[in-house]
Amino acid sequence: MHSLSAKNLTLGYGDTIIIDNLDIEIPKGEITVFIGGNGCGKSTLLRSLARLLKPKSGNILLNGEEIAKMKTKEIAKKLAILPQSPVSPEGLTVYELVKQGRHPYRSLIKQWSKEDEDAVQRALEATNMLHLKDRAVDSLSGGQRQRAWISLTLAQDTDIILLDEPTTYLDMTHQIEILDLLFDLNEQKGHTIIMVLHDLNLASRYAHHIVAVKDKKVYAQGKPEDIITCQLVSEVFQMNCSISCDPIFGTPVCVPHGKGRSVLSN
Repeated sequence: MHSLSAKNLTLGYGDTIIIDNLDIEIPKGEITVFIGGNGCGKSTLLRSLARLLKPKSGNILLNGEEIAKMKTKEIAKKLAILPQSPVSPEGLTVYELVKQGRHPYRSLIKQWSKEDEDAVQRALEATNMLHLKDRAVDSLSGGQRQRAWISLTLAQDTDIILLDEPTTYLDMTHQIEILDLLFDLNEQKGHTIIMVLHDLNLASRYAHHIVAVKDKKVYAQGKPEDIITCQLVSEVFQMNCSISCDPIFGTPVCVPHGKGRSVLSN
């Protein structure tokens, strides 16, 4: 199983520093979720881990090797990334989309093979998309479309999967559907999953390991039950809250102290 880490990592755009001298090690075989306020650098950090953004300084290490020195196809056989709100060409079918996940394994010499076909079939089965493989991606519901994109990352056959806000624009039912799918992939297949989530309660429910980002650095990291506190929520999200325990899963639940309906008594 492959490992992923960063040492003395500084990221930014132009003269603006987003992440400053950060060290992080992603636990193998677990679900890690990045949390933090808008603009804190969660997605920037995720993109850099997939070598989509060149660091200003520091290194990303994949199995102890600097990712910047690795060949693109070599990286693509070890980690896959699903960006936020991906868009497919109009009319592209689910099957055609998922086939693209096999690109790292193909060349002028090595054309489409039974191994590629089997990988696509396994990916479609794992996401319950086999019966929709001939449908156009742009004709699917939001949840189905996201499962199609996750199928593509699975067809890539990597240990590590990175996802940038995979539940964005989905209703509550489809959010749970996608997160349950990712949880099952981790439990049954052992994938290391790294994702950005905005919903703190869903992050606490599904993550083994949470990384809270604030002021260009890691504010706190660890198991949800160890780090999700009223102080963390106040300092990272500038919000007062109460923390209770989920009665079903035993994970932390954040209850904001915002203005709501008054409680009226007869």
